[in-house]
Amino acid sequence: MRLFIAIDINKKIKNSLRGLQKQIQGRVDIKEYYVKWVNTENIHLTLKFLGEVKDRDVTDLCDIVKDIAGRFKCFNLDIGKLGCFGGKIARVLWVGTGNGSEKLCELANELEEHLAHAGWPKENRKYAGHLTLCRIKNTQAGFEFANICSDYEDFKAGTVAVDSVKIYQSQLMPTGPVYTVVGNFKLQ
Repeated sequence: MRLFIAIDINKKIKNSLRGLQKQIQGRVDIKEYYVKWVNTENIHLTLKFLGEVKDRDVTDLCDIVKDIAGRFKCFNLDIGKLGCFGGKIARVLWVGTGNGSEKLCELANELEEHLAHAGWPKENRKYAGHLTLCRIKNTQAGFEFANICSDYEDFKAGTVAVDSVKIYQSQLMPTGPVYTVVGNFKLQ
């Protein structure tokens, strides 16, 4: 099964992100099929994407995530500021994290280290907490999106109380991904 480890985002923040998506859509004049907007109900803060995991390995994975989650105290995490991956031609538009990011990075790095020790491939790049708003499939659209990012540097979606880490199964469907919780592990 296709799995990832994530933190859930509350409805208030999802509503704020939905409003931001609509605002941005109203500002850019591009063809609809050049952009794939993420359904705000599916927005989450990914800590680690694992990809295909054999059924026999799920129990070990859950044990590792439960152990790491239990080592961390609950913390608050601010969500805000629009950014993009891809530089002057955006490929992904996202909202980042603010206060609490250091704890988030510690949690992600701890998971990364223990999972690597257990045989899961280690990421080549440094962890950067973000919530994906859309994926951009066209150069001109990417250029337009990259140009408006600075207009939203002061955007604030709200604060999420990080009190658990979840393992999700992701099933890719024609209508979009369907996420199912495989494990939910509380922080202290």
